[in-house]
Amino acid sequence: MSKKIHRITYTVLAITLGILVVLILSYIGGRSRGPLEGLFSEAGSLVTNVETKVTIKQRTYKRTDKLEWFRIYQENPQLLMKPKEILLGAFDNESTESFETICDFEDSLETTLPLIHIYTAWGTRPDEGFPATQVKAIVAMGSLPVITWEPWLTDFDPQDYPKIRKADVRDVHGLADIAYGLYDPYIKAWAKEASDIGKPIFLRVGHEMNDPYRYPWGPQNNTPKEFKDAWRHIRNVFNGVGAKNVIWIWSPHPAYGFFDAYYPGDQYVDFVGVSVLNYGTVASWSQWWHFDDIFGKYYKDLVKFNKPIMLTEFGCLNVGGSRSKWFGEAIASIPVKYPKIKAVLFFHYSNDKTTTQQPLNWYIKNDSSVIHALIRELGKWPDSLKPKVKVQKSN
Repeated sequence: MSKKIHRITYTVLAITLGILVVLILSYIGGRSRGPLEGLFSEAGSLVTNVETKVTIKQRTYKRTDKLEWFRIYQENPQLLMKPKEILLGAFDNESTESFETICDFEDSLETTLPLIHIYTAWGTRPDEGFPATQVKAIVAMGSLPVITWEPWLTDFDPQDYPKIRKADVRDVHGLADIAYGLYDPYIKAWAKEASDIGKPIFLRVGHEMNDPYRYPWGPQNNTPKEFKDAWRHIRNVFNGVGAKNVIWIWSPHPAYGFFDAYYPGDQYVDFVGVSVLNYGTVASWSQWWHFDDIFGKYYKDLVKFNKPIMLTEFGCLNVGGSRSKWFGEAIASIPVKYPKIKAVLFFHYSNDKTTTQQPLNWYIKNDSSVIHALIRELGKWPDSLKPKVKVQKSN
């Protein structure tokens, strides 16, 4: 109970301090944003920082101590291109502020995750800029961010970007407009903030670009050449502002192929990202697929790019088969059959409404059979693929 009272007290103090600071700054000088927008943004950042510190301090051991082995990768992005260990991570849809649910998940797995995955959209709304608060919180916790950056072009305000087309036609050949430079002010500002972080950031841009059904940046609106031109242009803009800390994940949908047609080139790609999600029998278009069915049969076509592979969305629903067996077999097969896999990100989504009318629950932290299977099979991985963790008890 005392921990809860302390947490509430810290949060109230942070909000009060944030309001006072921003009101003073707004009064003293002009600001580029409106005072109310700035007020809540700054106050929210302070609350998040307090929440992150409380989350870390509530652990028996400091989370950063457990990730001491990972520091060498944080200080040298080049090492992340060929990590010795298989890096584990997760996305959790409820971890929007303190990442406490991520900590709960890794407690269940009896490990500490070096990678934390978040999603953000393109656009001019306040929540569509660079996610600085989340990224700083992730870095403070000793991990590195993996950001899926989705080019939803209809979210841009034409008053800020007068040369862009009307919203109802903006997605058609929208990637060509990106390559032409119409969105450069947004990209440059985003890239500059990413550079200022000073730590490596994994960036997954326009994922599943070869899927004609899912996203507006897909082949129903854009050609493969337009995708490649846009990708190269975005990376060149990042290089132009000095954002050399960004690690680029090219992430096609494995089932739709045409990998060569969409590949931007070796000098523009650092990782190949692949989503491996078993929907089971939840819908008429899905069935129970094993890991080898979803990923394995495409492996030979992906390894030819000679890049490390990241499983960017790794999950299984509990409909149509044994979920614990699915995860156990998948984890067991990775070091044996798929040595190019160098990172695995669990898709920990409790209320996924992106593909079906009914919300889907990918959460596994409370599924004891799945957790036991994962702990058992991860424990069987060769020692060379596991982090060498030396934990000291904190005061």
